[in-house]
Amino acid sequence: MTKKIAVLPGDGIGPEIVAEAIRVLEFLNADMGLDLSFENGLIGGAGYDAHSTPLPEQTLSLCKQADAVLLGAVGGPKWEPLEHAVRPERGLLGIRSELQLFSNLRPAILYPQLADASTLKPDVVSGLDLMIVRELTGGIYFGQPRGVRALKNGEKQGFNTLVYSESEIRRIAHSAFLTAQKRNKKVCSVDKANVLECTELWREVMDEVAKGYPDVMLSHMYVDNAAMQLVRAPKQFDVMVTTNMFGDILSDTAAMLTGSIGMLPSASLDEQGKGMYEPIHGSAPDIAGKNLANPLATILSVAMMLRYTFGEAIAADRIEKAVDTALDTGVRTSDIHSEGMQKVSTAQMGDAVINALKG
Repeated sequence: MTKKIAVLPGDGIGPEIVAEAIRVLEFLNADMGLDLSFENGLIGGAGYDAHSTPLPEQTLSLCKQADAVLLGAVGGPKWEPLEHAVRPERGLLGIRSELQLFSNLRPAILYPQLADASTLKPDVVSGLDLMIVRELTGGIYFGQPRGVRALKNGEKQGFNTLVYSESEIRRIAHSAFLTAQKRNKKVCSVDKANVLECTELWREVMDEVAKGYPDVMLSHMYVDNAAMQLVRAPKQFDVMVTTNMFGDILSDTAAMLTGSIGMLPSASLDEQGKGMYEPIHGSAPDIAGKNLANPLATILSVAMMLRYTFGEAIAADRIEKAVDTALDTGVRTSDIHSEGMQKVSTAQMGDAVINALKG
């Protein structure tokens, strides 16, 4: 049966990096008979420019009918003056909500070839391999009420609501424990239970769910300490699970441990394993269209797609090994370049991965 992939290049560097990931998929499609098909859609600023909305109905319909979604990036200064409701980022939040992609898996793996690219000492980050499981469809990003209002004294006040139900916490807890069972069987739940009642409940539910996973060790950590520990001793973590906002922040911190945010993929999954796959970096408008962006996070995202949604573990392994082999040849985009390495373009990095796949 044909596996349908909705391709949403988005804004900024999105079209460039997605193009390289599609080249990799097309090669494997022909080489391994994966029976993949692709159809493009508009999202973010591109969606707004064409249809006056960051999530056109055509795009939403395409994604609902597809088996998986590949996303590039959204946003840029061009659309910042727009009203909040139609900014590019609302398209991203909207598709996560509409598809109920509640579990965001963000691996942070340091390739040994890039140990010197990290801002931390090699002995602190060498061998780093952790997974951040971020709740993606609840919390303060979606909570109601929200907005900006005028007070009686004429002063403006902004407000957002942090809210989680037991069921929302329970399902992301199961996702984290199941992920840990396939790794090193440790889960660290990150909250701010000392000051936020919402995350008091988060901790309580995590403890309840943990009873069903006696082979997994659960610990708890306040988010401020977790941020410090990620920089001080990141290898203590196996799986970290946390709220939408905390996960957003901590995963970007973890990204820099690996040398570049341009190296990290992500998967956002629903309860049946259907997913949207995207690099965790943004649209980088300053280098858009210049053939400079690092496509490896997007290429590694399609490896996650093959593994988690399509069950094509061998194909996923081939991509991950090809990225490793490409880095062994010394090619580097500017974000991970160091002395003695060969600086290459977006397309040339894609070429290096495909050449490695050809073996």
